Amino acid sequence: MIKVNDSAKFKIQELLSKEGKELNSFVRVGVKGGGCSGLMYNLEFDTEMKEEDKVFEDNQVKIVVDKKSVLYLAGTELDFSGGLNGKGFNFINPNASRTCGCGESFSI
Repeated sequence: MIKVNDSAKFKIQELLSKEGKELNSFVRVGVKGGGCSGLMYNLEFDTEMKEEDKVFEDNQVKIVVDKKSVLYLAGTELDFSGGLNGKGFNFINPNASRTCGCGESFSI
């Protein structure tokens, strides 16, 4: 479902450790309306599952996606880009027909 590359994996592990949320925590990824292209990505740490959540694991990272967002995110790769020109977490989404300049919103 969602692939997690090594740079994203290491950053997620680092952030979970800093926040003391290593046990029973997962990455919640979703899509909501907004942004200049119509849809925006949402990424946060969570510990509570909801009834209609879909659970995936890749590269030792547990990812939970709500039922509505699954269709928009199929085949997406989660990346992290750091450094001077880095933007943070990036979604490489093969379903997106258009993205905005900042890469935080998209349309299908």
